Amino acid sequence: MKVGIIYGSSTGNTQTAAEMISEHLSAEHECILKDVDSIEVDDFLEYEFLLLGISTWYIGEPQDDWIDMLDDMDGMDFKGIPFAIFGQGDQLGYPDTYQDGMGMVYEKMINGGGVGNIGFTSTDGYDFDESKGLIDGKWCGLSLDEDNQGEMTEERVESWCKVLLEEMKKF
Repeated sequence: MKVGIIYGSSTGNTQTAAEMISEHLSAEHECILKDVDSIEVDDFLEYEFLLLGISTWYIGEPQDDWIDMLDDMDGMDFKGIPFAIFGQGDQLGYPDTYQDGMGMVYEKMINGGGVGNIGFTSTDGYDFDESKGLIDGKWCGLSLDEDNQGEMTEERVESWCKVLLEEMKKF
């Protein structure tokens, strides 16, 4: 399957996570890494499966490179395109908006007809108050916090990729 791993990264943390995910999935799938700043929204349609990486900045803002892309996603037809999301955030510094970026991307993809509910993860082990990244009590993807739980990133990515590989067999 041709998998587009599209990410935005200001500090390099989301890019590193994207690269780790690609390493785990590339034995079974053709993974293509793209910085969201270097593509157009129509490029999303080139892939059979999308993995979208975004971090949340300041008080609930999307990573800078995603701002225009989120606007461009309005009205797009993503019908039938399966997707999963991974995000970076700071749960201790911004507990009221932790992983809001994931929720923003999820909403745009669902509104465009994308196939979601893939790669949802538990909120166990996180300390936050509110998030747009929660759907029915779970993260709408893989939640990472390099600032406060960086030692857990590799294990979380590896576990998530195992689940994704199983879920991707449905498509």
